[in-house]
Amino acid sequence: MALDPTKVDASRRGALNTLWHAVATGSLLSACGGGSEAAAPGPASTAPAFSPPSPTTGTGTPTVNTFASGLENPWGLAFLPDGRMLITEKAGRLRIVTSSVAAVPHPNVSGVPAVLNAGQGGLLDVAVQVVGGDTWVYLSYAEAGTGAQAGSNGAAVARGRLVGNALLDVQVIFRQTPKVATSISTNHYGSRLVLTSDGFLFITLGERAAGSESPKAQDLSTHHGKVVRIRTDGAVPSDNPFVTTPNARPEIWSLGHRNPQGAALHPTTGELWITEHGPQGGDELNRVQRGRNYGWPLISYGCNYGAPVGNCTTIGGATSATGLEQPVSYWVPTSIAPSGLCWYTGSAIPEWQGHLFLGALAGQALWRVELNGTTVVKREELFKSLGERIRDVRQGPDGALYLLTDNSNGRVLRVAR
Repeated sequence: MALDPTKVDASRRGALNTLWHAVATGSLLSACGGGSEAAAPGPASTAPAFSPPSPTTGTGTPTVNTFASGLENPWGLAFLPDGRMLITEKAGRLRIVTSSVAAVPHPNVSGVPAVLNAGQGGLLDVAVQVVGGDTWVYLSYAEAGTGAQAGSNGAAVARGRLVGNALLDVQVIFRQTPKVATSISTNHYGSRLVLTSDGFLFITLGERAAGSESPKAQDLSTHHGKVVRIRTDGAVPSDNPFVTTPNARPEIWSLGHRNPQGAALHPTTGELWITEHGPQGGDELNRVQRGRNYGWPLISYGCNYGAPVGNCTTIGGATSATGLEQPVSYWVPTSIAPSGLCWYTGSAIPEWQGHLFLGALAGQALWRVELNGTTVVKREELFKSLGERIRDVRQGPDGALYLLTDNSNGRVLRVAR
């Protein structure tokens, strides 16, 4: 049960106040894909009083326990300034989650845009930004085409102000171009969101999976298989790498990606790191740099579906080529299907400080990656015995790690001592 900060001793109360100020300013969450543009406090909440979890202390091996349940295929998680969670459900619901397993059903947030819940599409990631006294919520989702684009679909991003349990002033700020016929694909949307402290939004975008669409990851006139960078109001930054390139989409930051479903900013350098799905093997961890090409589908460590695992010709017939970036790390011969990414910066588990954590869907585990700069020192598979598809990984304001499990009775798991 969460402690009431008003009932703990003065030193613990001071620690709690410092910790929750870090949540409000975004400094604690920025490494895990969250963050705020300004340190201004949010508006007064009309929600029932909520006592956040106390900071994690203790010794011994970190363990995992159920923090909340009763979620249907949750996809993305973000913390509000008061410590509550916003969690997306693929079917199109945005839930407010407070604390315990007993706190179900979790309240719905109204005002969420209509989503296409088909294949791998639906309501996907969520990010929170506090600026000018308002709490802005960003949502990525699969969107059905209308009018002349009826029968097609693509990724989109919208934002709105959270007031009580409602999103107001909702506006679509980005749409993936071109949309793809629904008969061809409802897969590979990517769609992780990462806010930066200086007012930008990174969006990861899949290459849409189909044979006719995948090569467009190399085509600058499309958003297929790209990471894009926009301002939080949807405007295109003038310093994006392809703004002056003829026929290129000006939002593009990097290209040659397959299906990136994990993204987080490095806590020291501020660089974007992502994970992306390979086909059979070849899942990647990448350090994303401005204007770089990450190779899909020209090079890969993965193989076509149906080929003998560990004994096949890789996609494109090569694992490297001049002008194409190499992953920081990759998984072969079997895919783990990485989703969610978080740099751990907390003090609750000091031996994990500076380590990178990613969820695994097919691999059903949490992976810990220890690095020295951009060189992997160690990779460790954790909590495999749970048998859970880990969809998202976030650091909480109490210094614990929070995991989303992707199934029809999804849970929030808390990793702490």
